[in-house]
Amino acid sequence: MKTLGPGDCLYVPCDVTKECDIKRLVEVTVKRFGRLDCLVNNAGWHPPEQTIKDTSADDFRALLDLNLLSCFLMAKYAMPHLREIQGSIVNVSSLVGVIGQSHAVPYVSTKGAVTAMTKAMAVDESKYGVRVNCISPGNIWTPMWQELASNAPDPEAMIQGGKDAQLIGRMGTPEECAQAVLYLVAEATFCTGIDLILSGGAELNYANKNQQRVHSSIYD
Repeated sequence: MKTLGPGDCLYVPCDVTKECDIKRLVEVTVKRFGRLDCLVNNAGWHPPEQTIKDTSADDFRALLDLNLLSCFLMAKYAMPHLREIQGSIVNVSSLVGVIGQSHAVPYVSTKGAVTAMTKAMAVDESKYGVRVNCISPGNIWTPMWQELASNAPDPEAMIQGGKDAQLIGRMGTPEECAQAVLYLVAEATFCTGIDLILSGGAELNYANKNQQRVHSSIYD
């Protein structure tokens, strides 16, 4: 059985939609540890179903601030410290940023942008020796997923459907995501600008995807 090694955690309250909080987070971290080896941009949210006609511009902008702009600002203020030691960044994107998802245009847009930003940032920061990668998880069993299922008409059926979406018949775990991040930070030293997909094979193979039979409105 593996045991956790020695470590020191520092918890700093931070609203990642506020630039002043982000600046303070970086400053406090560097002051406490004396350096910054890596940045993992994990904060984000997947709203309930959002149709185009029911999504306001303010709703869209708020999600952009949380899921995308926060990653950019965290990288911006962490970058001088990462450049000093040739550290790395791992952004948490999403499988649906690649394959799409119904009733989730704002969310999919933010995650697709995170993946694209990762690649662009990897290009710019390569001259400083800073690697920038991202992971794109699919269905991961988290409290957020559990809350979503608990509000469904048939929670058990929804959870089973989430499991069945993967070729390997289960959802992923936060621990598996953390292991992927650790790999990119500590071992994948020849990788930059990559998107590591953690999906259990959800995007593979043909499936029943015909939307015409269930289409009820041209403007959902």
